[in-house]
Amino acid sequence: MLPLLTADDPSPVLSNGAHDHSPFVIVVDHASARIPLRLQSLGLTQDALARHIAWDIGALEIARRVAHTLDATLVAQMYSRLVIDCNRHPDADSSITQLSEYTPIPGNASITAQGAFARRQEIFDPYHAHILTLLDRRSELGLDTILVAQHTMTDVYKGVRRDMQAAILYNRDPIFARYVRDFLRRDTGLVIADNEPYFLSDATDYTIPIHAEARGLPSVEIEVRQDLVSTAEGQSEWAAHIARALVAATEALRSI
Repeated sequence: MLPLLTADDPSPVLSNGAHDHSPFVIVVDHASARIPLRLQSLGLTQDALARHIAWDIGALEIARRVAHTLDATLVAQMYSRLVIDCNRHPDADSSITQLSEYTPIPGNASITAQGAFARRQEIFDPYHAHILTLLDRRSELGLDTILVAQHTMTDVYKGVRRDMQAAILYNRDPIFARYVRDFLRRDTGLVIADNEPYFLSDATDYTIPIHAEARGLPSVEIEVRQDLVSTAEGQSEWAAHIARALVAATEALRSI
């Protein structure tokens, strides 16, 4: 069986290297709508791949700006979640979905076990191995680490309008995430939801449970509504909000 990724496909992992002076490691699970060339766009049009079903619009740009402001480490996964969702366990039904919102994904309809394994081996595994190695190194150096997962959400999902402008998600350890939520609410004066419209759990998420909670690291998953960050101006505005909230939350955490 041929490898999934060709010489003309980019690496699945984008990283700005190790930034040891900052406690923050910022990850973007759904940074790109790219499809490996061999998968022939999964049978979807370019218009479909530009929609939220394929990626978290604006998430990478926000994360890049926050990482620059805070001199933080950034790691992003550079293939569409329709190829394999890197924030789902590979054994979950939603790992390689056949239907996203109302859109069938033809290239996933009859995927073989070999095909699914190739996507895991060449996209999912390198991304999470990179994060694992990075966090192991930080631990060996005795560096404080806070894991931040940057996501974005659509403003309308299955016909239902989302009234919140952003959301803070957490699972086992809510302390740092709630500080971020409270500072964002104060800073923006907007509706910052708490574990809505999604909630973070072992069944629905992979990155935070595996890389943060299993190590006892403070963490937060941040969702920003995509219509607010579809432009450079919006991305810069929300990156500034998030950077300030992360710094303030860290100071509050250290004062406990």
